[in-house]
Amino acid sequence: MSRALQRRENIAGYLFMLPSLIFFAGFVIIPMVICILTSLTDANMHDKSVLGSFIGLKNFVELWQDATFLEALRNTFLIVIVSVPAVCAFSLWVGSAIYKMHSAALSAFRCIFYLPVVTGSVAVTVVWKWMYNNYYGIFNYVLKGVGVIDKNINWLGDSKTALWCIILILFTTSVGQPIVLYVSALGNVDQTLIEAAEVDGATDMQAFWRVKWPQMMPTTLYILVITTINSFQCFALIQLLTSGGSGTNTVMYYIYYTAFKLTEQSGHFGYANAMGVILAIFIGALSALQFKLAEEK
Repeated sequence: MSRALQRRENIAGYLFMLPSLIFFAGFVIIPMVICILTSLTDANMHDKSVLGSFIGLKNFVELWQDATFLEALRNTFLIVIVSVPAVCAFSLWVGSAIYKMHSAALSAFRCIFYLPVVTGSVAVTVVWKWMYNNYYGIFNYVLKGVGVIDKNINWLGDSKTALWCIILILFTTSVGQPIVLYVSALGNVDQTLIEAAEVDGATDMQAFWRVKWPQMMPTTLYILVITTINSFQCFALIQLLTSGGSGTNTVMYYIYYTAFKLTEQSGHFGYANAMGVILAIFIGALSALQFKLAEEK
């Protein structure tokens, strides 16, 4: 291929990509740059200046002295540590159990598990809020009916149970896509390798870990990364169920609360962006670690 022809094809390709590149730059790259710049200022919603006055790393220093932020960070990491392994393990188990089923049964199971993903988060949250209700919720009704508890539990009002209730909802709404991906990955495993392993005397468990699992690593890595990011960015459930109360405050909700609720305080916008920068660093570092561990496997 001549250089002129290759140049024309490259130009045509970039022209086709241009609308997406403009959208990506306008709604991702530029806001990220503004976020980093304003995290170094005392910017707030009332200033005419977008960036505010430069204050250096003051916001970042104050964050590590902010008890509310440290609590939100601890809750966020708890959500990630619990939900990510649980989602991956459960999705792999369900995918392994249903991928050999008849097409009709397989489609039915995939539909059931994927339904919470495509259902609106507000609708899902309203249903769960009714189930957790202190007076007429189904959880209290069933547990009292079987004699497990004597009196109603205030699931979302008690700091001992509220965060775990949030994690349960996040778990049920996060397993749909990983299950579908694992079913697809298991269906694409090279069957000749499995048959060869069985001929050599490998058990089902050995065939899974030695043959199937390595071939599913790209899918597992993708699931780990997207589940980690979604867990770090848990916001809608907190906003709709507890508004950060009962010990359920997370970094994402605290960013929203600081930036848009504390409008009377100077410097709150830059302070919130500093939290966003720290959250992005944690997400990026953990994702890079997952990629590194996957490469070693």
